[in-house]
Amino acid sequence: MTSLTPTPENSRIDITQPHTARIWNYWLGGKDNYEVDRAAGDRIRELHPDIGEYARADRLFLGRAVTHLVTGAGIRQFLDIGTGLPTADNTHEVAQRLAPDARIVYVDNDPLVLAHARALLTSTPEGRTDYLDEDLRHTDAILEHAGKTLDLTEPVALMLLGVVIFVGDDEDPYGLVRRLLDRLPPGSHLVLSHTVTTPAMPDVDEAVRFWNEHGTPKLTQRTPERVARFFDGLELLEPGVVSCSRWRPEPRGSGRPEPAEVAMFGGVARKP
Repeated sequence: MTSLTPTPENSRIDITQPHTARIWNYWLGGKDNYEVDRAAGDRIRELHPDIGEYARADRLFLGRAVTHLVTGAGIRQFLDIGTGLPTADNTHEVAQRLAPDARIVYVDNDPLVLAHARALLTSTPEGRTDYLDEDLRHTDAILEHAGKTLDLTEPVALMLLGVVIFVGDDEDPYGLVRRLLDRLPPGSHLVLSHTVTTPAMPDVDEAVRFWNEHGTPKLTQRTPERVARFFDGLELLEPGVVSCSRWRPEPRGSGRPEPAEVAMFGGVARKP
């Protein structure tokens, strides 16, 4: 179990109710979680045994997307909202291995993430990293703070991995993402992932129902078609919005099957 020295930040941590970031950390093999999170994580895994693969697929998708953006699109700036708890191969680690001058701003409103933010603030001497404790919905505050580290007149990669699922349909999630993109210049990119509801994986919906009854924050499931709407007006990169495991996977040897599909879909698109 995580043990934290009391601070104003982690005094906001509620260990009586399971939390998505901590369960995600548990599924990835991390230690920043509590018994309540492990119990909920195990129950969700009983309902949907492959759920742990989503966390791994999403993390690998992040690495492949950032690698493409740095090496294929020349991106050197990243605004990562909904950061989650630090694990291996965070955005700045992938980006700065390839481009030491890359600059990254992380944003999350989870007090446990804030308590561990120092792990996200390491940087190469040539680059920079920063962290903001803020909610995705507060776009003006996010962009104002990000502008202190990033040059918002130059292309930026907006990273929204597994975070818009926490924005309900009554909160205009598409408009929220559009407001962020509207403030970024042409050549910027959107990287977005989202768990999906699909007839092929009915147990996913049962796991989400369990979560919304017992955990926080609440989730809003969307179909793959509704996830694709977040990319409207952008130049969607191949292979489009697909299972994260199938977005430009590592080359496979002869005869190896295509990676198994998971109900975490993602895509990468360029702002024209």
